[in-house]
Amino acid sequence: QVQLVESGGGLVQPGESLILSCTTSGFTFRNYRMSWYRQAPGKERELVAEISSTGDSTNYADSMKDRFTISRDNVKNILYLRMKSLKPEDTAVYYCRAASGVSGYWGQGTQVAVSS
Repeated sequence: QVQLVESGGGLVQPGESLILSCTTSGFTFRNYRMSWYRQAPGKERELVAEISSTGDSTNYADSMKDRFTISRDNVKNILYLRMKSLKPEDTAVYYCRAASGVSGYWGQGTQVAVSS
């Protein structure tokens, strides 16, 4: 069955860095556009970054484009999000998503908390 499992979240202090991973199985990863979303308490889920199926095209939310980097490994079927200079407002549950045409899958999320 399709699985997307996020990992790498945790509690960090402002200014620190984290690397999130999304390990996938059960679908042809290299054919899917992949994205990271996040949802903070009391807020709607928002797009963080997305990457094309080949990895040669990326897109970021304006507030994150200078601090976050999305990448993928189409051999290991893993999606990454490197986050630096984290701020308290980055606190949220981070989700990965796979999309191709009408098909789409979500992971269960990983919590990121930024606090001093």
